[in-house]
Amino acid sequence: MYSKKFGRILLGFYSHNTNVSSVIQRRLATCPFSWSSACKHRKQLLQRTTIVSSERSVLLCQMSTQSASNTTVDPEEVRRFQALASKWWDEQGEFAALHSLNDLRVPFIRDNLMSLHRECQPGRPLGGLKILDVGCGGGLLTEPLARLGGHVLGVDPVENSISLARLHSSSDPELGGRLRYRACTVEELLGSEEDVRGEEKEAGEGPFDAVVASEVVEHLADLETFAFCCGHLIKPGGSLFITTINKTNLSYALAIVAAEQILRIVPQGTHDWDKFISPADLERLLEPHGFSVLTVRGMLYNPVTGSWCWSDNTEINYALHAVKAAEEPPHPQAEPEGRA
Repeated sequence: MYSKKFGRILLGFYSHNTNVSSVIQRRLATCPFSWSSACKHRKQLLQRTTIVSSERSVLLCQMSTQSASNTTVDPEEVRRFQALASKWWDEQGEFAALHSLNDLRVPFIRDNLMSLHRECQPGRPLGGLKILDVGCGGGLLTEPLARLGGHVLGVDPVENSISLARLHSSSDPELGGRLRYRACTVEELLGSEEDVRGEEKEAGEGPFDAVVASEVVEHLADLETFAFCCGHLIKPGGSLFITTINKTNLSYALAIVAAEQILRIVPQGTHDWDKFISPADLERLLEPHGFSVLTVRGMLYNPVTGSWCWSDNTEINYALHAVKAAEEPPHPQAEPEGRA
């Protein structure tokens, strides 16, 4: 009964696509998934969320004094991605949805940066811009940004992923001068930036015109530290691009129950609903670090065609563009009285 009820929810959401509906019906009929156990787990998640809600409010108030002493790394997440590191460039494998997501996120980043930086070079719209790709994995997004002319630095704590990213990019000589990788966390990168401040830096090192964190923040251990680091790594007037999953009942049903346990689009255990964040909470997280959110757009994945499209609905996946406040120009000093 409960599996049929869940099926009706999914069918209603995808009512415009009968192919999607038929796939879900077939999977519901054959999979060993227990909806009652999922409901029990969902209830436990909500109870934990209620318990920590007041604590989170206190943390949000303290974000302006947040230091980079904490870590963004979740060891369990690192182990999970370490096991998948060799599969980044398999377009039909575990990361197939991320390959197709480039059809949305690359133009989203390109167009928003072009609107802010008018001095574009023909054929290289991101020419001259320094971009940091946080949690770059095997370089699925890093490479396209470099091909658009950007000087891109990709960082990831999983060394095997970085090794694969370097190997894959080495086959394209044009990327050599604009694309670099480092096996480190964003807070480690910030620490190294502080150490060499005032010294000559290589192309692609900070401060950056843009920081990208695509499908990353839902895997981090400490979002306050992430926001703090971004606030210090981005130039005044620079951009922050994030794609992630909203924290809603629908996102739990589709991103975890449907995608992981029924349709098996991504490996089971990939996502933790506790780590999802709503656009409103993400905006409150970023504001104390000087960011203003300019754009939030919903994204929808079609498991039948394996493609993404923009949506007015942000209850599942969404893309966010925020800009760091520009430095205020110095106030002119008044002329001393009696001066000619």
